[in-house]
Amino acid sequence: MQNSEANASPTRLAEPSLSLVIPAYNEAARIGASLREAIAWLNAQSFAAELIVVDDGSQDATADIAARTLQGIAAGSLIRAPHAGKAAAVRAGMLAAAGDQIAFCDADLATPLSYLSDLRSALAGGCDIAIGSREGAGARRIGEPAYRHVMGRVFNGLVRLALIPGLQDTQCGFKLFRANAARDLLRRSRLYRTTERPLTGPRVTAFDVELLTIARFHRYRVCAVPVTWNYGAGSKVRPARDTWHNMRDVLHVWIGAKRGWYE
Repeated sequence: MQNSEANASPTRLAEPSLSLVIPAYNEAARIGASLREAIAWLNAQSFAAELIVVDDGSQDATADIAARTLQGIAAGSLIRAPHAGKAAAVRAGMLAAAGDQIAFCDADLATPLSYLSDLRSALAGGCDIAIGSREGAGARRIGEPAYRHVMGRVFNGLVRLALIPGLQDTQCGFKLFRANAARDLLRRSRLYRTTERPLTGPRVTAFDVELLTIARFHRYRVCAVPVTWNYGAGSKVRPARDTWHNMRDVLHVWIGAKRGWYE
């Protein structure tokens, strides 16, 4: 992952650089393998890149394993953050990013990193934000339980009806932003900027919905890119509790949109 202009080739300098943010909470069992895979993929690319891992206050050895794996990687860094949930971890990583483009993905690499090439092509074609979509022609979901799929479709239907018509999948944890767009959206966003009370356990939220809602208000071009997504046996999604948090987030964003918070 070469991010030094002094050592970069003309080809690397000509292409937009990339910052890849990976949030992680209690991922000791797989974070080492995921980071080795990410490092190998980034090193094989022709553009300059950096890898930012944000440990969300893990209670296991996630941070230590990540630190060891990134040791000696000049463009690899670890942020040790207090536990505040995935949204806060992603925000911290995106704000620390130095690349022309900023991506984030899940720690289990449920969507293969090779799809970042498709997302980068979307930005090269004029999009400001490219989001991985598990719906539509060319998209695949592998191993997902039927009840999870139904819950996701119901939730997305609500999001499309209330906030973002036209986007079939706002919740896939695989997104790419132009850096200036990312910083503008984060500056305007309100969800999970601070933690109201100490958290226990993982926290899956709809912070993506707020970012995409703000993007719609400010006429950023959002493009959905079909991807293959693999359901992980170690998923931290807790259907009942996370559905409640997501619905609450959508309501908060809907109220904010009606009150002009994002304009």
